[in-house]
Amino acid sequence: QVQLVESGGGLVQPGGSLRLSCAASRSIFSINAMGWYRQAAGKQRELVATFTSGSKTNYVDSVKGRFTISRDNYKNTVHLQMNSLKPEDTAVYYCKVEYFGMDYWGKGTLVTVSS
Repeated sequence: QVQLVESGGGLVQPGGSLRLSCAASRSIFSINAMGWYRQAAGKQRELVATFTSGSKTNYVDSVKGRFTISRDNYKNTVHLQMNSLKPEDTAVYYCKVEYFGMDYWGKGTLVTVSS
């Protein structure tokens, strides 16, 4: 099993930045599929940014050029740097890893973009 704990969410003004972190309970060296998803109120959960096949990344079109996913294998953490935030980025952000064929999710961290 893998426990995931997200942090770094909060209230930020439009145009601002936040850095989310996801701490895993075990080594992520061998985990290829991991990333960030989000769910806005009344909407389905959607992929935001993920690692696939090691260091290859994938982003939803709406965040390309603004968000950057990164990983620190030595600290077992995955980060999401979010710049130029917009009100439509408001959502609960979740970290997910695929480990031995099973998906593990964190409990999420709320990001609110509002003036």
